[in-house]
Amino acid sequence: MSGGDTPPGPRRGLASRLSVQNWVHLILAVFVLVVCAGLTVGGLVLSRMSDRTTELVDRIQPARSSSFQLQNALLDQETGVRGFALTGDSVFLRPYEAGMRDEQLRMARVRALVGDEQPFARDLDRIAAAAREWRSRHAEPLVAAVRRDGPASESSAPIRRSKNEFDTLRRLYTAQQAHLDVARDRARADLGSARATRDRMLISLVVGFLLAVGSLSLLLHRMVGRPLGRLTAASETVSSGAFGNRIAVDGPSDVRAVATAVEDMRRRIVEELAESRDREVLLAEQAQELRRSNAELEQFAYVASHDLQEPLRKVASFCGLLEKRYGAQLDDRARQYIDHAVDGAGRMQVLIDDLLTLSRMGRVHDRWKQVDLDRSLDRALANLALVVEESGATVVREGPLPALNGDPTALSMVWQNLIGNALKFRRPDVPCRITVGCVREGDDWHFRVADNGIGIAPEFSQKVFVIFQRLHGRDEYEGTGIGLALCRKIVELHGGGIWLDPETAEGTCIRFTLPVSPTAPARTEARQLAADPAAGSPVHG
Repeated sequence: MSGGDTPPGPRRGLASRLSVQNWVHLILAVFVLVVCAGLTVGGLVLSRMSDRTTELVDRIQPARSSSFQLQNALLDQETGVRGFALTGDSVFLRPYEAGMRDEQLRMARVRALVGDEQPFARDLDRIAAAAREWRSRHAEPLVAAVRRDGPASESSAPIRRSKNEFDTLRRLYTAQQAHLDVARDRARADLGSARATRDRMLISLVVGFLLAVGSLSLLLHRMVGRPLGRLTAASETVSSGAFGNRIAVDGPSDVRAVATAVEDMRRRIVEELAESRDREVLLAEQAQELRRSNAELEQFAYVASHDLQEPLRKVASFCGLLEKRYGAQLDDRARQYIDHAVDGAGRMQVLIDDLLTLSRMGRVHDRWKQVDLDRSLDRALANLALVVEESGATVVREGPLPALNGDPTALSMVWQNLIGNALKFRRPDVPCRITVGCVREGDDWHFRVADNGIGIAPEFSQKVFVIFQRLHGRDEYEGTGIGLALCRKIVELHGGGIWLDPETAEGTCIRFTLPVSPTAPARTEARQLAADPAAGSPVHG
């Protein structure tokens, strides 16, 4: 719909009410939740692994090592007592005494490691009780008996009883080692299980993360990417020139807001385009009417100036015949009147000739060709040779002039009018010097024609290029006031510009530009009509 009230659309769900920024925040929140969940599970698994590792490295393995050292301390006691009983040498009591000290240290170390955990604490209590009982009932009495009665044999009853009692102690710390081995194996199994769980969890997290990324990317593409793509395609279609296509895009709220703004802009463009086309049609009609009017005016100017030639020639001719035939009968006043009439007719004929030249300028471009401006200036100077010689003027060229595409006759007329004006408006008491120069500035040639004549006041810098505008009376300087207007028309016809340099210290300096590669203007209907007045004026002959 290009205008009017827009009917209410269907109620939009939560997905449509969310903006692109909301969707991005939502997706980021889901990502954060997934990452947090993975970190939590991973933390739990790592905590379990750390606990199992701590239990195995810091408790079970040191407890097993201290238990072995406790067993060695007890064995040293039994070996020392049995050696002393067999030999009576007190040297064998040293391992016994050292073993008792080591037993206390190792017992305290193992108890510190296992604490009250069962069955380790119970095993340790049994070993401690059995060790005390063995020392009190067998080791100490046997040492006392050897000191009193001397060494005994291996097969003696006290030694056998001591050995049998110590075997009970052996069974107790063997059971303790078995319990510690079971705890070690269980800790290793738990650690391996935790590692397997960690590996599975890592794989699950990676797979879950990839699935989450894929799912959220698909969701972002469906909820944001597709509407943006449709908006882009619709905008490109409109920008390619299909302004009639309506832009209607669903999706997030801000995408729909942008689509609405673009649609409003499209409607305004369509309305302005329609108005612009109406204006173009009106301008085309006005331009056509203006061309027709210009053609008629140009034709009228040509026909009028052309048809005035014959009456002026007749006036001048009959005035001459009147003076010749009846000159003897006329007084001085009559002859003066005849002279005024002849002079006026002559000036009118010159003016009409100049008007014809001005009206013809720019009508025919079939003669455009490469023009050497040096030769064009030479032709102009040849036409002004008599005036140059009479005035004693000097024409100086600052350098060679370029060649360009143009009308050779018209360009010669530019030089002839500019140099002719310099010669006409020279100072009588100063030798006339005219300078012609040219420099290239970008894509234009910049020309200057300077003289040391009477000059032109800056306030008349525009007036001198208007047709029929004269700054001096006819009794001072002859002319019709068309020369500079004709130069302006020729220069502009060639795509350049002409102006008076107001900063000239002496005389007058006229500057004009011409393109390095000027293009001949199209031959318009008005110029065709004016070039062939018979086609539009059946009355003239």
